[in-house]
Amino acid sequence: MDEPAVPPWLADLNAEQRQAVTHAGEHLLVVAGAGSGKTRTLACRVAHLIAGGVEPGRILLLTFTRRAAQEMLKRAEGYIPSDRAAAGRVWGGTFHATANRLLRIYAKAAGLSPDFTVMDQSDAEDLLNVLRQEQGLHTKEKRFPRKSTCLAIYSRCVNGSEAIGDVLRRYFPWCADWAKELKALFQLYVARKQERNVLDYDDLLLYWAEILADPGLARDIGGRFDHILVDEYQDTNSLQARILQGLMLGGARVMAVGDDAQSIYSFRAANVRNMLDFPKQFPGTTVVTLAQNYRSVTPILAATNALIAQAKERFTKELWSTRGDGQRPQLVTCKEETDQDRFVVERVLEHREAGVPLRQQAVLFRAAHHSASLELELARRNIPYHKYGGLRFLEFAHIKDLIAFLRVAENPRDDMAWFRTLQLLPGIGPGLAARAVRHVADQGHNPAAIGSFPAPAASRAALAALASLMGDLYQNHELPPAVQVGRIRQFYDPLIKEHYENPAVRVRDLQTLEQLATGYRSRRRFLTDLQLDPPTSTSDLAGPPMLDEDWLVLSTIHSAKGCEWDVVHVIHASDGCLPSDMATGSPEDIEEELRLTYVAMTRARNALYVEWPLRYYHKWHRHTDHHIYAQLSRFFTPPVRATMNAVQAGASGVDDDPAGTALPQPAAERIRSRWT
Repeated sequence: MDEPAVPPWLADLNAEQRQAVTHAGEHLLVVAGAGSGKTRTLACRVAHLIAGGVEPGRILLLTFTRRAAQEMLKRAEGYIPSDRAAAGRVWGGTFHATANRLLRIYAKAAGLSPDFTVMDQSDAEDLLNVLRQEQGLHTKEKRFPRKSTCLAIYSRCVNGSEAIGDVLRRYFPWCADWAKELKALFQLYVARKQERNVLDYDDLLLYWAEILADPGLARDIGGRFDHILVDEYQDTNSLQARILQGLMLGGARVMAVGDDAQSIYSFRAANVRNMLDFPKQFPGTTVVTLAQNYRSVTPILAATNALIAQAKERFTKELWSTRGDGQRPQLVTCKEETDQDRFVVERVLEHREAGVPLRQQAVLFRAAHHSASLELELARRNIPYHKYGGLRFLEFAHIKDLIAFLRVAENPRDDMAWFRTLQLLPGIGPGLAARAVRHVADQGHNPAAIGSFPAPAASRAALAALASLMGDLYQNHELPPAVQVGRIRQFYDPLIKEHYENPAVRVRDLQTLEQLATGYRSRRRFLTDLQLDPPTSTSDLAGPPMLDEDWLVLSTIHSAKGCEWDVVHVIHASDGCLPSDMATGSPEDIEEELRLTYVAMTRARNALYVEWPLRYYHKWHRHTDHHIYAQLSRFFTPPVRATMNAVQAGASGVDDDPAGTALPQPAAERIRSRWT
């Protein structure tokens, strides 16, 4: 008998992809390297199972975004022309959406009413804030964590399955003294939610995991599915791993797809050990590695393979491609940040002239503020760009705070700016702030009059300092805006530590705003541009896209995961930036920074540039030279550098080492003759 014809979509797969798609054994772990076609592999797996007779409703596809699930199921539909509606019957969606659906069915077992409601993050923070105030925690002598920090701590404990003491010591050390109070607060928080029949976002996973802890329920729930497929498994947390292990008791076979080399979300409680330990946690696992890369040219893969080889523990894979040779990655040493900016812009324009649209080029960086000076250069060159991830100026509370000071100085009748400014001071709440604003109005709206407001003793010194600052800015409105922002920061920077976590990051954001103010001659124009056309990020200062709707992509590396471009620049590849100086506290942190670098470099299809400046300026000074020197990122070891071309960007200004450079002869003669 003739063998059945192989469908075209299956015949087009490479050998490893086909092995994963047609796997007939127990559990399966697919280690899918960057650009290796994992989405296609998952979609084909769904189609293969349905074509092989598996009831679609007994397939569970778990992803991290609804769009990812929809894309895979839509592809699967195209592979099954005989029954295109079959893929629509698959249980496909995010972990949280699936949890919500199951908890409605098993509400009684979970101790819930089926009509429970789910709070969003803002609702959860507000409920915690009510409980903080009911317990008098907001009036403590020492600063108690704000509502957003309380929710972040709670979420970390739940998703990471970690004790509160461990979470505080590792991730929130400034809150360690409040462990007892936070634990009591969270007890009240859970009780209040249960009284009101509401869940927060984290509870969806927590309740799902808890009902699966009962073996009978685990067999019943897991027995609904024959196959469970999980995308981006390297990004799962401990709670999600527990859920999968519970579902396995029902007899379902689990297929997990991911890349341990791209695990970069530990700040969201993702645990790379879930993937590394998968064969131990799911006995009988077959491991299939997808190493053929369909994205990058061979020289780029040589560099990324050498880089990730430094990882202490990983699934070994050497990515390869049939795309052939191309330009070797360039490791570019720049004298300072401005040279880096010019080099990036010049290469971007060169590639554009060679036919590569701006949208097929990207500049990636570890932290959002790393692109600040580049954005100014792009604006000066009239190059449009879109920025993804990180800094969104007028949405950040500390940026709003600083702008409120400027608004008061410009218009002392601006009550809302006064309210925001005054409530930053110790001992001043909404009621006292309202009375203080009325006092200023009674004094003819002179901002210096805030100093005579009869405030509590705890607030008087701060009010006097505020009165001096605002009176000075109001009278000296002709001062350059950058100078005014600098004076406000002298007053405001110490308050950041009292009101917000991660103060060092926020101070750098304010430095960026101060730098942007250097482009304005008047405070009024600076505020007008910010208020009438408020930027959601510094990218908006580049102006609208041109008529051809082309723009350069700027992105944090975290936001770039899953994307690809023809040309990629990775900037600020120096120690302290990549790896971040705030992410080197443990070997695990450094390993994740290595993986983050790997993710950045593997976004490039045809050309890759890695730039690093030798010298950084702390801030812009007109008459001084306040700077530090940097060194190349520790990840670019000799084996990695051997796969790249070393390039020296053009220097600007006066050379620091002019030895061997002769002065013009006439000047030299005149200087000598002066002493003859």
